[in-house]
Amino acid sequence: MRLVLREDVTGVGHRGDIVDVSGGYARNFLLPSGRAIAATKGIEAQAGSMRRARDLRVARDREAAEAQARVLAGATLTVSARAGSTGRLFGSVSSADVAEAALQQLGVDLDRQHVVLPEPIKEVGSREVTVELHRDVVTVVTVEVVGAD
Repeated sequence: MRLVLREDVTGVGHRGDIVDVSGGYARNFLLPSGRAIAATKGIEAQAGSMRRARDLRVARDREAAEAQARVLAGATLTVSARAGSTGRLFGSVSSADVAEAALQQLGVDLDRQHVVLPEPIKEVGSREVTVELHRDVVTVVTVEVVGAD
């Protein structure tokens, strides 16, 4: 069944795409939830405008991400946390703490979900942390965790 997606659907396509899906998936999920509409001649013309709007939005988002990446590239963020005498933190430093440090020290408003930490930082020291600002824009910052009493 040919449909025009009204929003991004994981594994199927993006907003404005014309896709072929099974009839059951279309009737039972995509159409009732409003995520897609049947592809007719008039709707296919609207799909083109939806794709152009999506492409403009993606380009604008990528440009903004590249601007943030230029500021973040090679930067060192200092995060203060309570630590014991052995250098082990009483709590941990999470991606939210890294995002807050970027805002306070560099003026870059990061979403904590863009900061890739496999696990929270639990020791004093320096770590390289990956920041995925956009699908194609990735940068690395150094996070320096200092102990505070």
